[in-house]
Amino acid sequence: MVGSDPHECSQLNELKVDISVLNTISGWHSAGDIIMVEQMPMFGGYAGGAEETAICDVATTLASFVVFNGDIHLDGPIHIRWGTTTTRDTLKVAAHVAAALDYNTDLLLANQYYTMAGPCTEMCLLETAAQAIADTASGRELLSGVASAKGVALDKVTGMEARMLGEASAATCGMEVSTVNEILDRIVSRYEMNFFNAPNGKRYQDCYNVNDATPNNEYLNLYDNVLDILSDCGLGF
Repeated sequence: MVGSDPHECSQLNELKVDISVLNTISGWHSAGDIIMVEQMPMFGGYAGGAEETAICDVATTLASFVVFNGDIHLDGPIHIRWGTTTTRDTLKVAAHVAAALDYNTDLLLANQYYTMAGPCTEMCLLETAAQAIADTASGRELLSGVASAKGVALDKVTGMEARMLGEASAATCGMEVSTVNEILDRIVSRYEMNFFNAPNGKRYQDCYNVNDATPNNEYLNLYDNVLDILSDCGLGF
């Protein structure tokens, strides 16, 4: 499959699919493409709480490979109240599901990132780091992000969030799960009380130099401050 075009399609919520998705996947298979199948179970929705959503998440992950013959599954449990992947509950679901699947299979597992806060804010970078830490410790192979400001605000995505994702993930490699849980509790505790009034952040063009696509000094200084906060929480860079 080297050289094949990658394609992504989405299952419907929850544990549903329509004929258009089946037709699309069939066409991609005929062309020999690499296929990533997405599904984002809703915590607090039809499935219920953490345990039920985790069961649903495992089922949709397996369906991506068994039913749709995909090559990668793109996960992303979403909190029905907040519309993000970075709440304590959704991190719990994603981590337990990935750990179970990683232990029992050799499937390629991915996860996508939807933060509550927008770019150039401490909260956004902390949310990103928390999920990257959880995903890495639970065995995911691919981290897909970051859709800042819940991925719905115009110009509210920058490369600095992805940089935090990568650095936090690398710093987590090799850590004991018990240590990771302690660090995660400290990080999540620093932002979860702000979901009611999460900062909107800045537009890309307001925190980046658009001519050369580099972050401005304000964002660089903020980033370094957040690295210090994460270090205080126990994450070594």
